[in-house]
Amino acid sequence: MSKVEHLRKVPIFSDLSDSDLKKISEKMISRLYEKGKMILLEQSQGETFFIIISGVVKVTRLSDDGREVILAILGESDFFGEMSLLDGEGRSANIVANEQSEVVTLSRSDFLDCLQKYPKIAIALLEELAVRLRKSDQHIESLSLSDSEQRIGITLIRLAEELGTIKQGDVNVKNLPYQQDIANMAGTSRETVSRTLKLLETKNLLKRDGRNLTIYKFDLFRQTFS
Repeated sequence: MSKVEHLRKVPIFSDLSDSDLKKISEKMISRLYEKGKMILLEQSQGETFFIIISGVVKVTRLSDDGREVILAILGESDFFGEMSLLDGEGRSANIVANEQSEVVTLSRSDFLDCLQKYPKIAIALLEELAVRLRKSDQHIESLSLSDSEQRIGITLIRLAEELGTIKQGDVNVKNLPYQQDIANMAGTSRETVSRTLKLLETKNLLKRDGRNLTIYKFDLFRQTFS
């Protein structure tokens, strides 16, 4: 798949013409990161905008006691690195490759130039940032819940919405993050995640096959943990 075809799948670029996408793609550089590789370091100076071509990355911060807290999991056609390009501040979080990942990058000057030349990108970016802010608020709210099963359920919903594909009401998530990563997202332990997944499977709410996860009747599942 060409860079133009990949860009077409990125929400903030989807309304541009092929000729405009081609101009932007010619300024982009491809990079490959092995699993576990640090892509961005919190507080480092931001000079690059990233789009994920393949693979999965996690957005993390360290808690006061040194624990990794996962803020989000991003996959194909997601983007990151835009905040520090907009405000000139340091990176707000760490970005780590959760598996081998390919990205394309755009320099800060080229990224800002795109926002000026193509107002549609700026508007779509504002919409995406609003969605992320709402998800962040929901994440903070979920971490305040005392019921770990509820927090894990909400985390699975987030992963399904961000990484899953829906078919006939069921959602399939390929390459589900490791249980420790899910625990770090939900603010609980890996053992609790393992126990909860088994319980939800016993209730016939989901099915696991290795790292593939199927959530049955996703709308109903969402209502269960809302």
